[in-house]
Amino acid sequence: MITLIGKSLAQEGLEFQYRGPLLECRSCKLKNVCFNLDEGKWYRVTKVRDKEHECRVHNGDTVVTVEVEEIPVPIVISGKNVIEGETVTYKPISCKEYECQYYELCHPLGLREGFKVKIVKVLEDVKCKSNKKGLKKVLVTW
Repeated sequence: MITLIGKSLAQEGLEFQYRGPLLECRSCKLKNVCFNLDEGKWYRVTKVRDKEHECRVHNGDTVVTVEVEEIPVPIVISGKNVIEGETVTYKPISCKEYECQYYELCHPLGLREGFKVKIVKVLEDVKCKSNKKGLKKVLVTW
């Protein structure tokens, strides 16, 4: 996939989460190139091309064309017997511990209840502040 990224960020191996379109970009002629990624998903820059464009969002910096690949998304799920390669229906963790280090992983951007996710890798058990049991940090695709 091709997209645009700030020149100061553009380096092979950079991983980032696409957070969605910005309002400032509505009138930009290049917005379709910037907005072609899926909100909430993670990407890795695989190649930096030499084409640059002016961009008013990147504080006077230019953006460059890069090739990216989608990479698995880290999330927290509930389940004692979580198995790599398994496809499960995503159910968000009910929690209001906003200061918890896992809060964003328990409420991942772009992932909705009922989505089918494939568990790519099981990473670790999660110690929950609210004493929820059987939580695992995993990498998933959807």
